[in-house]
Amino acid sequence: MSEQTNDKINKNPLKGLFNYQWIVKNIPFFLFLSVLTVLYIANGHKADRTIRKINSTTTELKELQYEYKTLKSEVMFKSEELQIVKASEPLGLKVSKEMPQRLQAEKKNSN
Repeated sequence: MSEQTNDKINKNPLKGLFNYQWIVKNIPFFLFLSVLTVLYIANGHKADRTIRKINSTTTELKELQYEYKTLKSEVMFKSEELQIVKASEPLGLKVSKEMPQRLQAEKKNSN
């Protein structure tokens, strides 16, 4: 019978390693591994959330850049001389054909 017992031990060497006392003795280590696993998963979720925010901010920035360029080109077009003349005609304003005259104030002599 002792030969059969030795054969069983030799066939399954891990059986003695995973007994109740070994598991109870290593509970702090298992808890530590569990905490590390939870932190690892939480860190992955936080990284995904941050990447999504960066992507949405980048998209919003591109849209604002397109809007800025569109408005800038409209302002440049409307500030051309011909466009200003066309816009001021309904108000009764016209471009003067005469040369501008310089006004000078008269100096009074205090003598």
